[in-house]
Amino acid sequence: MEELLAGYPVVIQLPVAWGDMDAMQHVNNTVYFRYFESGRIAYFERLELMDRMKETGVGPILASASCRFKFPLTYPDTISVGVRVTDMGEDRFTMAFRVVSHRHQRVAAEGDGLIVTYDYRAGRKTPVPQEVQARIQALEGTG
Repeated sequence: MEELLAGYPVVIQLPVAWGDMDAMQHVNNTVYFRYFESGRIAYFERLELMDRMKETGVGPILASASCRFKFPLTYPDTISVGVRVTDMGEDRFTMAFRVVSHRHQRVAAEGDGLIVTYDYRAGRKTPVPQEVQARIQALEGTG
């Protein structure tokens, strides 16, 4: 299991709920984006990004997201969601997500999200603050 999430500095565990499944008796495709969101927020919490946003008004906004489904998850199961930053731009960064099934010991889905740094007070995008870049680099082991 650890080897499937190597290189992901933030990993959370979540249960697969009965209600996550749809009429086809597998986890509905929209639920994977909630799994990604839970991982993304855990990553932001590790960076203390939400606290910083309260102080400055500058924070993340999801610009786009994608998912590649590898095999269908079903209840009961527990998943691990790994999150890492794979690319950093002037006003944005890309996060990669990996969902791993504990029951099957394999990758169930992978995806990514483009995060834009947004000034909520001014209502426009803004450069990624140096402090945030440094925190990401420290967490990723690249700084």
